[in-house]
Amino acid sequence: MSHQEERVIVGDIERHKRLRLLIKKLNKERKKQAKKIDILCNDLIAAQRDFIKRLNTINFTANFYESIMGAINLSSLLSVSAKLIREKNPDINVTFFLRQSENFELHTFPGEQPIILDRQLENCFVPELMDNICKSNKICTLDDMFAMGLEGNLIGLNKVSAVTIPLGILGSSLGFMLIYCSSGNKLTADEISDISAITCGLSRAIQSCQVLLHSCD
Repeated sequence: MSHQEERVIVGDIERHKRLRLLIKKLNKERKKQAKKIDILCNDLIAAQRDFIKRLNTINFTANFYESIMGAINLSSLLSVSAKLIREKNPDINVTFFLRQSENFELHTFPGEQPIILDRQLENCFVPELMDNICKSNKICTLDDMFAMGLEGNLIGLNKVSAVTIPLGILGSSLGFMLIYCSSGNKLTADEISDISAITCGLSRAIQSCQVLLHSCD
């Protein structure tokens, strides 16, 4: 084999080597771009999902406020509110704990599916617990309630999914809502978020009804 032929063969080998390196680099870049596109698509899907959730919450809140506008007294206001809260989950039990001068006034609206307990959950709330929940001014889980003084059979209450949601205006507590159902029909984060979204307007409506009631007395 002549030197010229050897140089041609060596040149071909080098070109093939450079070509393989180039293809490897292109494949690596393609994979990197595909990963970036996947991340971008996932971010867009997540953003769209969050946007739809916010729209649903806004729609629920708007419908809620429109519906309670016709309530002329506290009883009808709370009855309509409980009905609207249960629209997405008919099994939800709703109890309003409203502050009075020295105690709490309870308004209970049971769901369609009864929960068999030794004591109704509302009856496990002692004054100290109710005060602590109001002072916390936050959404409380069952674990929070037990830490604050909930009295009840822990094993029995494992059958229950429950939260309390504060009612108040500018840091002043009017009381709270107790929302609960069976653990098999557990409250979702979206349900809790939707209910929390209506508390500002509901609190103002409750206060207005209370003021009107006291003025009539």
